[in-house]
Formats: sequence, C-alpha cells, structure tokens
Amino acid sequence: MSIQYKSIKNLTSMLQNKEISHKELINETFTLIESKMDLNAFITLNKDAAIEKATLLDSKKNDSSLAGIPIAQKDLFCTKDLRTTCGSNMLSSFIPPYSATVISNLENAGCISVGKTNMDEFAMGSSNETSFYGNVENPWGKNLVPGGSSGGSASAVSSGIVPAATGTDTGGSIRQPASLCGITGLKPTYGRISRWGMIAFASSLDQAGPMARTAEDCAILLNEMCSHDIKDTTSLNEHIPDFTKDIEQPIKGMKIGIVKEFDLSKLDSEVVKIFEESKKHYESLGAEFIEISLPNISLSVPTYYVVAPAECSSNLSRFDGVKFGKRCDDPKNLEDLYIRTRSEGFGDEVKRRILIGSYVLSAGFYDAYYKKAQQVRRLIKNDFDEAFLKVDVLMSPTTRGPAFEAGSKGSDPIQMYLEDLFTIPANLAGLPALSIPNGFVDNKPIGLQLIGNFLEESKLLQFAHNFQKTTDYHLKTPSGENI
Repeated sequence: MSIQYKSIKNLTSMLQNKEISHKELINETFTLIESKMDLNAFITLNKDAAIEKATLLDSKKNDSSLAGIPIAQKDLFCTKDLRTTCGSNMLSSFIPPYSATVISNLENAGCISVGKTNMDEFAMGSSNETSFYGNVENPWGKNLVPGGSSGGSASAVSSGIVPAATGTDTGGSIRQPASLCGITGLKPTYGRISRWGMIAFASSLDQAGPMARTAEDCAILLNEMCSHDIKDTTSLNEHIPDFTKDIEQPIKGMKIGIVKEFDLSKLDSEVVKIFEESKKHYESLGAEFIEISLPNISLSVPTYYVVAPAECSSNLSRFDGVKFGKRCDDPKNLEDLYIRTRSEGFGDEVKRRILIGSYVLSAGFYDAYYKKAQQVRRLIKNDFDEAFLKVDVLMSPTTRGPAFEAGSKGSDPIQMYLEDLFTIPANLAGLPALSIPNGFVDNKPIGLQLIGNFLEESKLLQFAHNFQKTTDYHLKTPSGENI
C-alpha cells in the first residue's frame, strides 16, 4: 500500500491497525525522498537516526496520534547533532548541540524527523531562489517556484513525500508557499509556539507553524507544537486548547469580513473569479459576509520592509566569524575577518536587507524610519482590533496569483516583496492566519487566506475544515490523481 499523499490521520490508522510498521513507513518515506531528489526539497537527511527511532517504536506501544509520523523540518530549527544551515553558506557546517523547543515537542510526541528542508537564505525571500543550496522546484510544474521561505517544506508535502512539515512565517513564509504548492499552512498567533532554537530573522515577526495537506492535520500538529517556554521571553503563557475539538462544528451564522482596501481589481481575473466562488461556497455553509475597513492596511508592506530588515541586521550581526559559523581563510586583522567572513558567507538578498536595516537604525534615521514604522504598525493592529468586533474571521486571496517561473522576478526585488501583499498584515499585528487550497489557475494551485483574532486558531481551523469537508481542492495532487 502506497504511503504517498496519505494524511497524518490515515498513516496513524495504518500504524495502529498494523497495516504497516513504523520502520516500513520510514523506509518508504526515504524511497520517496530519493525518487524526488530533482525537487531539491531537502538539504540534509536524517536517515540512520530516523530508522533507529522507527525500530524502537515498533518494539513498544505508543498511542500518540503522531507516533511514528515522518515529518520534515525547515532548516532554520536547530536540531541536535544534525546540520542546520538556514539555507546559507554562513552555516554550511553548523551542527547544533541542542534542538529547538518545537522540534523537541514534536519528537517527544513521537514524530520522526526525516530531514531538513531547503529554504530561502535566513528565511529572506518569497520564491526559494535565495538558498545557497539552489532553487527548490514546485511539484506542480517544471521551473515553477514553490514560494518562500518555507519552499522546501511546502514542496515536500505537496509532492507527497511527507504528510507534514514545519515552517516559519515572518511575512507570509508559511502561507505563500502553501498557496503556490496547493497545501494547507498555518501561522499561529505570535508567541503561541516557542521561538527558542529557531534561528532569528525578525524577532518580533517570526512564528513557527505547521504545513500539511489538511486543516485537520495542522490542528493535530499544533496540539503538540504549542507550549509555554521559559527560555523564550516572547512565549505566551496562555491556555492551550485541543485544536481538533471544535473543528467539526458548523459555521452557520458566523461572520466573515472582506477588507475593502484590498483592491482585487488589479489581480488576474481568474484569481478574482475563484475568490468570488469561495465566497459563495462559504455562504452556502451559512456564513455571512460583511465589508470592513482597515484604513492603514496599505501601509503594511512599507512598514514591514523597515521593521524586518532592521531586526534582521541586528540578529545577523552575530555571524562575524568569531564564535560559530563560517570563517574566512587567513584574515589579516579583525576588520578583515569581519568583512570577508560576512561577504563570503551571506548571499545578495541577505546583504541587501542587512544594509537597509542598518540604514534605518542609524542615528540620523532611527526616528524617521524605524520608530515611525513601529507607530504605523500599532495603527494596523488597532484596525484589526476594530474589525474583529464585527466579524469572526477575515478572508482574502493568499497571493496575487499562482506560482511563477524561477528567474522571472529576481531582477526586481520590489516585485518580489509585493508577493507578500496579503500576508504581511497578520504578522505585523501578531494574528493567526492560514492558507488553504482554493482552486487552480492554468492548472496551478492557488490559496485562500483566513485571518483570525488573537489566540483564535481553533476558529480559523474550524472555518478551514468546513471548507475542506465540502470541496476537494486539497485532495488534488501534482501527479493528477485524487487522494
């Protein structure tokens, strides 16, 4: 029996009914990985340790819903004794002595980490074209980007190699690749999942989250990924519900907000048509639509591209060739060590963002740029607070269109930055948001985004699951078969 494209729920049932052993499942997973190496979805594999853990699970009873489930880990989560590169030459030989909290949580629940997935360097990118280890391919078409920065994770799940993967979302880096690869991706509330052991890009925006085929699988993963962590000062000490508990509840009578400032007229007509059809589908499920206003939402992209580079320039200052990571050969002096190590270790996009960030944080420009951006960010958050007094969730397209060809936007960073137009606001406000498959444009998948109020992941997953119970977009695969 093939394991390709099976959900977590399917695989758990197979394991518990002894239709397949844990070791057989892991061996078949690595067979799939090896058969799809052309996707370049993985940087480092964890085969020996994965098989060892699977063999151990076969010898003892474990009723966890994640026991033995193969999972791919984005390569910016530290994994003990397993190389962690962040998609960068700077960390090409870095082997952490500890694992990130989210990795430990999943592995303690029984998940088996099969490898580390390719990603845009230090999570900076929207197409997975900035990785030192080469582009990731979208399973839906030759030379199509999978989205970024969690492109390797999205490609691995979309191609059916693994049922689930971890991702991180700073400005849309879970939702955007989920949309372009036709899977489900959830960015939880900021602080819901510990950031300890997650190599930082922009500390006030970064958030880990699950990527899987279905909202139900994301809920199963989220149950284990969340925890209060005293090692992370931004970790929320809030009640963690069972995210699967209310997922089957109907949404009749609930309210969905449509943001009037999101100008859909500039999008491809097919994208708009699909979005309108999804609105009708939600109405058929009993939901009510209300137009709401987010007056400052148009300032999200420029605000983000001040805040994120500023934090990135600060976070990446630690990579100087002194303590860990790459070090240039035969430095003449300390200044030469810094300059050559960073010049050789970082790629163009990372250097670009470090330069922007250093500029906006500099003494003469801090008030004019960084401080002003943080003030605008607060206005954006206030707009969301007002909106959620009237609606349960907000709805928009996830991306401006389907996957584009590699190289088609690389010469214009601004066009690439605008790929995150619909996703960035939720990060600035620290709100949960997800993307679910919503149809196809030229046989390429496209996603629907739902944004929820603070700590209301359960409600988001309920809306998503109701949609997926009555549609089959998430059941389509790049191979042309239906699951």
